[in-house]
Amino acid sequence: MLEIMHTRPQSLFDQLDAMQRLLSRSFGGEGAPGGIRSVAYGAFPEINVGRTPDSVEVFAFAPGIDASSIDVTIERNVLKISGERAAAVPPRDAKAQVYANERPAGRFSRAVSLPDDVDPMRVEARYRDGVLRISVALSAAAQPQRIAVR
Repeated sequence: MLEIMHTRPQSLFDQLDAMQRLLSRSFGGEGAPGGIRSVAYGAFPEINVGRTPDSVEVFAFAPGIDASSIDVTIERNVLKISGERAAAVPPRDAKAQVYANERPAGRFSRAVSLPDDVDPMRVEARYRDGVLRISVALSAAAQPQRIAVR
């Protein structure tokens, strides 16, 4: 509640919306995962994870971010995507009123557990049109082997 009072003057609707989000967080109504592998609603960036015969593919949807501000690391079969997105609202001293501010800003981090059969030395990451695509190749041992029968 105090954080609402310490911000710049807002419209009544903005204040009511902020109070509703605060109450939802207080009583656990917001951010509860919907499934066993889910994360809180509104987690940023949103991701899709899948597997092809040759690799594990991770797509992170992060529009409006400079590719140089995104960090991708793999440690102990955990893929971590982190970075920062600048706020798009006008500065406090501007004479503009913000009616809605739904775009998340600030630091972000997401982690994805990878299967044991990936090769962490063969990773490719590309960012284009707001979509980060990370392809982690499967190890040679995980590839199907054709055995000649004599």
